[in-house]
Amino acid sequence: MRILSIVVPCYNEEENVRDFYNEVMKNEPFFKEKELEPEFIYVDDGSKDNTASEVKKLIQDDPRIHLVSFSRNFGKEAGLYAGLEKASGDYVVTMDVDMQDPPALLPEMYKYIEEGYDSVATRRVSRKGEPPIRSFFARKFYKLINRMSKTEIVDGARDYRFMTRQFVDAVLSMKEYNRFTKGIFSWVGYETKWIEFENVERIKGETKWSFWKLFLYAIDGIVAFTTAPLAFASFMGVLFCILAFVLIIVTIVRKALFGDPTSGWPSLVCIISLISGVQLFCLGIIGQYISKTYMEVKQRPIYIIKEEI
Repeated sequence: MRILSIVVPCYNEEENVRDFYNEVMKNEPFFKEKELEPEFIYVDDGSKDNTASEVKKLIQDDPRIHLVSFSRNFGKEAGLYAGLEKASGDYVVTMDVDMQDPPALLPEMYKYIEEGYDSVATRRVSRKGEPPIRSFFARKFYKLINRMSKTEIVDGARDYRFMTRQFVDAVLSMKEYNRFTKGIFSWVGYETKWIEFENVERIKGETKWSFWKLFLYAIDGIVAFTTAPLAFASFMGVLFCILAFVLIIVTIVRKALFGDPTSGWPSLVCIISLISGVQLFCLGIIGQYISKTYMEVKQRPIYIIKEEI
């Protein structure tokens, strides 16, 4: 029997813990046919509800279930990394507990692993049920980052992925503190098969991803996988230096030839405001990279475990 580790990050998901388990176990005939022994690794990311208690109840029914509880909320990226570290399986699957990642796709995903792929990833072909403004900015984000970065991030990519042991070990070798898993999955390479599915709406509970959190997550992704914003800041600096030099020449020529006095303070205020705004914007870009470097240099642990069963 080969072990299939199912990594499930959770944050305030007490309503979905058992339903997720039951839904996955509908594939039990498939597991037996392929001689796969599933193990569940629930990672409780500092939940404030009874998520951990619900997992403990499941452990009493099935010893193949494991619980890793963090000392506080470290974020989904930390939860995914912890789950991958604790996974002992020959194959590993990462899934969301809210069942927006359909467990019914597992047999199809494993089929491609048997064909020789190192990982099988999923992407949504629609964003039905999402607020239009969020869908709009999400699509723009993927277009933007793929223009700037050499690492391709597939539009609509989910964290739902079926991986071989070799692929997982490659991901775990990247121990950076500021993690953007979608980019890491792509960066390590290997042969990946993409499966498309229609968006599945959450049945119970509420999403933990607000627009602001998604915006910050997008910035993390851009900073982690491209230095193009730094090049943009440098370009803007050179551009404004050239523009300032040209304007100085124009002003001197106008004064020498035509005796034209310089423009008044309103135009001066506009110019100063524009240049100051660009400077602050470029400083903000540089600050993002410095802050990420600062966090990496500290070498703090990605997560801290409070309880492990």
